[in-house]
Amino acid sequence: MTTVNSLQKWSKWRVSLPLAACVLASHSYAAEVIKIGEINSYKAQPAFLEPYRKGMELAVEQVNKAGGVAGKKLQLIVRDDNGNPADAVRAAEELYAREKIDVLTGSFLSHVGLALTDYAKQKQRFFLASEPLTDKIVWADGNAYTYRLRASTYMQVSMLVPEAVKLNKKRWAIVYPNYEYGQSAVATFKKLMKEKQPDIEFVAEQAPALGKIDAGSVVQALADSKPDAIFNVLFATDMGKFVREGNTRGLFKGREVVGLLTAEPEYLDPLKKEAPVGWTVTGYPWYSIATPEHTAFLKAYQAKYKDYPRLGTIVGYNAIQSIAAGLRKTGGSGETAKLVEAFKGLEVDTPFGRITYRAQDHQSTMGAYIGKTAYDAKLGRGVLVNYHYADGKDFQPSDDEVKKLRPAAAN
Repeated sequence: MTTVNSLQKWSKWRVSLPLAACVLASHSYAAEVIKIGEINSYKAQPAFLEPYRKGMELAVEQVNKAGGVAGKKLQLIVRDDNGNPADAVRAAEELYAREKIDVLTGSFLSHVGLALTDYAKQKQRFFLASEPLTDKIVWADGNAYTYRLRASTYMQVSMLVPEAVKLNKKRWAIVYPNYEYGQSAVATFKKLMKEKQPDIEFVAEQAPALGKIDAGSVVQALADSKPDAIFNVLFATDMGKFVREGNTRGLFKGREVVGLLTAEPEYLDPLKKEAPVGWTVTGYPWYSIATPEHTAFLKAYQAKYKDYPRLGTIVGYNAIQSIAAGLRKTGGSGETAKLVEAFKGLEVDTPFGRITYRAQDHQSTMGAYIGKTAYDAKLGRGVLVNYHYADGKDFQPSDDEVKKLRPAAAN
């Protein structure tokens, strides 16, 4: 009997050895890896987010090849939010509960970004909003746990306003997608233009639902108002339909157009020969930026993907590089309190140059390129010419204004 019991115990111990080894290996692996959870609208906005994901992957590869952070490798775990705020929050919970992530980042659409901003506040978890542009993320709905990478709606509109004022046009028509980003952009444009040009008139507004523009009726309504100039906030497929219909109906002939996001390759390239000419816009002229930091990035990206980068690529790449820089300051810890402090005044080297995360509103100083659209026959598509880089630090409200815009409890 004793012999049988001894054999049974020995058998159980032998069987448990592989399991114990797996558990130990799992703990060892977890200790050597920093998991970054990323949530985005990949199915809803593929033109921007497929290049964005490649930018993230390149950054992870570069950080890991350089030894990782505090001896730990970065691991990227991605989820799709279906362009839905509720799905985004569910994905965040799943990433923490099942995947045991250390850091949360992502989002593209502004209303989804706001949902994750609120989630970060409620759960007291660090969140780097990489792409959503709404000002509310760092102002009205800002909180201690959320930072934002990309230049906000206010910042990008502020970069365009000096150029719009130079046009000296009185009657303006406006077209924008009817959700948080578009509404915010228009409100800022009206406010800043009124300050610079008090006699300005806004003679027409068209606000189609995102992704559902009836381009013919929108173009006709704008044309009927007989504007001197147009402020366009549309992007993606909505912008393409608007440009094609506007070209067909002569809406842009003899009129100035100022466009937010228009010359980002994601949205300009698909237009090919129909690309607008002479518009004042924000964009990304990857083909002619000659700075050392961008040249090195471009070479690495093309070597890996045999393709050219889009603006989304830059945002994804900068998001991972920002997280890596923050983690270096914490010694590799993803602890919320440590990351929140690490990002205050954090400096990050990017393909656009060095950026800083402002302590006063958690907004980075990443800027944008401002120029004119043109058609390049050799490339067979639209390009950005006569451009300059607008540094984000020069297009943000003063500290006193920020205090009024951002709840005191959020700082």
